[in-house]
Amino acid sequence: MGWAERVASVLLGCAPAGLSRVVPMMCGSCANENAFKAAFMAKAASRRGGAPPSPEDLSSCMRNAAPGSPPYTVLSFEGAFHGRMLGCLSTTHSKSIHKVDIPAFDWPTAPFPRLRYPLGQHAAWNAAEEARCLAAVEAALARGGGNVAALIVEPIQAEGGDFSASPAFFRSLQAACKRHHAYFIVDEVQTGCAASGEFWAHSAWGLPTPPDAVTFSKKMQLAGFFCGPELVAKEAYRIFNTWMGDPVRMLQLEAVLADVRDFDLAQNAAHTGAVLQTGLLELGAKHGGAISAVRGAGTLVAFDAPSAAERDALVASLRQAGVDIPVCGERTIRCRPGLFFTERHARQFLGILDGVLGEAGEA
Repeated sequence: MGWAERVASVLLGCAPAGLSRVVPMMCGSCANENAFKAAFMAKAASRRGGAPPSPEDLSSCMRNAAPGSPPYTVLSFEGAFHGRMLGCLSTTHSKSIHKVDIPAFDWPTAPFPRLRYPLGQHAAWNAAEEARCLAAVEAALARGGGNVAALIVEPIQAEGGDFSASPAFFRSLQAACKRHHAYFIVDEVQTGCAASGEFWAHSAWGLPTPPDAVTFSKKMQLAGFFCGPELVAKEAYRIFNTWMGDPVRMLQLEAVLADVRDFDLAQNAAHTGAVLQTGLLELGAKHGGAISAVRGAGTLVAFDAPSAAERDALVASLRQAGVDIPVCGERTIRCRPGLFFTERHARQFLGILDGVLGEAGEA
């Protein structure tokens, strides 16, 4: 089977519902970067009524001037991480060390909800928080004067602290984008490929129509973005890279997808994640709030320590006990296991965490 056939059978075979095109890339950052470019091109083509770039467009862009270089922007969220390439850095707002010393575009940002957990105990507060953030998004889109070409959002703000929001929040984001003629881009670089309990995390949102683009990488082995025909430029080579992806990693993805299907790994992630969250809640109660704000989807689970110092001490103890676990945000510990992480592994981790918290409480 050749490259084109594998792109069609492997990548389009797992495409998000409603998205019929895929552009393979080399990494998550260039997937997002080129999704931005696709949105800019589509926005410009729409403003031209579908006509190709004019001679003035072609000449002015060579001087980095309008109209060929239009003042389009991408709206992103505080706490987001979308990569470290030059355009992506203007939408990344999670760690200053990623951005310092690098020139940035003057692109708009909006606050992302900081929900309180358990969700059932804070329903009114969380609804008000999401409404506050949606109002800020609406205002930013309005201030853009029609130049906001796209909004990009992660299902879970991974680097920023593993924060998420309700399905209704994401549906409202999409609706706001439609009202302001901005493309709705979902960054599934970290959440894609079954770990959330769905193959694509945004599938759980109940969107009335598909996102305009979905970017992917990491567990998907190779990278790229899915989209509909509207985001595909008519002219050739406008979005291009040397290998248009990585043929070797396509073979790896083919094997991964077979395992996801044959071992029902999305359902495994949903079940194991539920076990993990229940166990973490029990440990939080047992150890006097030493861990709190348990949250997540599938095995993409996170919890908070009382402070950054206590978080770092807890992680150091876990690593000494044989658990390699990452951190994010100000005081968050996050779980990012492989797709074959099962209930047995979750209970083993919970047992080790229980022991470490007990030793810390005795110290």
